[in-house]
Amino acid sequence: MADEQDSNTIERLDGRRHGATWTYLVMLVASAVALAVSFVLSAETLKLARDPNQILDCDINSVLSCSTVAQSWQSEIVKFGGLSYPNAFFGIAAESVFVTIAVIGLSRVAVPRWFATCTWLGGLAALAYSYWLTSQSLFVINALCPWCLALMFSTTIQFMALSHATVTVQGLPARSQGLRTYYRLNYDLMVDAVWIVAIVALILIKDGAAIFGR
Repeated sequence: MADEQDSNTIERLDGRRHGATWTYLVMLVASAVALAVSFVLSAETLKLARDPNQILDCDINSVLSCSTVAQSWQSEIVKFGGLSYPNAFFGIAAESVFVTIAVIGLSRVAVPRWFATCTWLGGLAALAYSYWLTSQSLFVINALCPWCLALMFSTTIQFMALSHATVTVQGLPARSQGLRTYYRLNYDLMVDAVWIVAIVALILIKDGAAIFGR
């Protein structure tokens, strides 16, 4: 009953960009891309399992090398019962959930506030995990996987769209006028653009010369 009363007091922002259709559609596209990339990474992992010495299609040079990243310990941090599980397998599971949540949002099915909160926290966890893996590739492994970068960027956009929907569609956190003003004035567009540019700049500053070198 309390959730129903709270939902009736949510300040709805004007404009299609702040509605369920746009926010969850962006999330759906980003999640679908991330899911497809996770499948590709899983297939590449299986190729290396069959023949650790083979050259993968995404092994472009010494820096852009999927096999180097895939053969590092960071690519299989979950171990259980003497077996290790590639990160890509968990990516398939996680992104399947996010695709489903995006479809639910597009369908305008009312969800409990706790569910919306857990969804956002799950998106934050996925983003943090993706950024940790990217930082490991940049500064520890010293090699970048093009597919992993695609997954990281799609996860970033997924989180941006999920955060947008959480505030403007789900009305969380409750009574947060500051966040609603942030989206109403479209400040998020500037912040998201700077966010993406900062990631690209970091990658280019760290490995740009090697990426475009022979």
